[in-house]
Amino acid sequence: MPSDFSSIDISFAIPQVHRFRMTDDVFGSDAKVLLDLLQPSGTEPAKVQVWIDSHLVQAATGLCERIDEVLNSRPDSIQLTSPIETIVGGESCKNDPKLIDHLLSRFNEDDLDRRSYVIVIGGGAVLDAVGFAASIAHRGIRLVRLPTTTLAQADSGVGVKTAVNWFHKKNWKGTFAVPWGVINDRQLLNHLPDAAFRCGFSEAVKVALLKSPTGFQNLCNNASKIAAREPQAVTSAIAASVQMHLEHITRGGDPFEMLEARPLDFGHWSAHRMEPLSDYDIAHGDAVAIGVAIDTVYSSLVHGFPEAAAKQVLDCLLNLKLPITDPILADPENLRIGLEEFRQHLGGRLTVTMLEGIGQPIDVHDILWPEMLKAIETVRDYQ
Repeated sequence: MPSDFSSIDISFAIPQVHRFRMTDDVFGSDAKVLLDLLQPSGTEPAKVQVWIDSHLVQAATGLCERIDEVLNSRPDSIQLTSPIETIVGGESCKNDPKLIDHLLSRFNEDDLDRRSYVIVIGGGAVLDAVGFAASIAHRGIRLVRLPTTTLAQADSGVGVKTAVNWFHKKNWKGTFAVPWGVINDRQLLNHLPDAAFRCGFSEAVKVALLKSPTGFQNLCNNASKIAAREPQAVTSAIAASVQMHLEHITRGGDPFEMLEARPLDFGHWSAHRMEPLSDYDIAHGDAVAIGVAIDTVYSSLVHGFPEAAAKQVLDCLLNLKLPITDPILADPENLRIGLEEFRQHLGGRLTVTMLEGIGQPIDVHDILWPEMLKAIETVRDYQ
């Protein structure tokens, strides 16, 4: 070894492909889109295991039979290794350590390997839990996500993160893992109750505030149509949100959050604190709506974000029929620890994204708590 080879730093890039698809009926007329993602392993059929949100199974009669029919239609290239498995939907699945062990045991029992596929069909919590298990099995089994909520389709489903809750903290245990493929299917949203359907659009508001004045204005203009589940307005809003999230992840220069800031978590420092404080009775999308409202008003009080624009943000959230307050805000000091948890989750000094204008995010390292209290009070009392 050369004598000067005692210290060396080498920058390198890992090739990745983010495969995203939109379909109208992935287990019907658009089945080929899913089947084409499942590439055989050499001369052997691709091993495939399927996990589905139990809430969806209850709501969508005959869905499992349709999935079976699709995946068994190419026996030469696809092997469904076992009957479709259900997993309890909602945040509870991320709070159960035994679930991860069960997932890993099932992967092992079916002899899944790095060229096998785990298909997960469900809301964001189910995608997170199954995705985490898949990412640590053999250091990564190929994961295909089919998000079934507007929240997951607009945001987390196309992300490159997996996690479960630990130590009563949101997403404490997790990995960065690029999914093999993501399919946003319109029919899979049909079974959502109205409140669950609407709550996903808080993330669409968030990313538009960060990235696109035009995108935010489109959301404001179509908020009532989106809340009423008008198909074209809904599809356009989700597609715009996905595009902005994907652009940030794939071209923003920090897909695995190695830098100080994580702008896509605008409004999330308080949202992630509200969820465990409420024992997860507050849905993630609703918590994000409240958090976005709070940080928008704080930005207007401290960082020059126009007051009229802040009012427009609150009105947009309300027109989407999203909450901007909750009884938990009656004791805002309980939220304050969320700032330290947010700092710990990323590491280093506190870095929180705020707004100077729509499409003009800034990174701040100090929160003026009296002004934050005023922002919380303003949001809490907004009519």
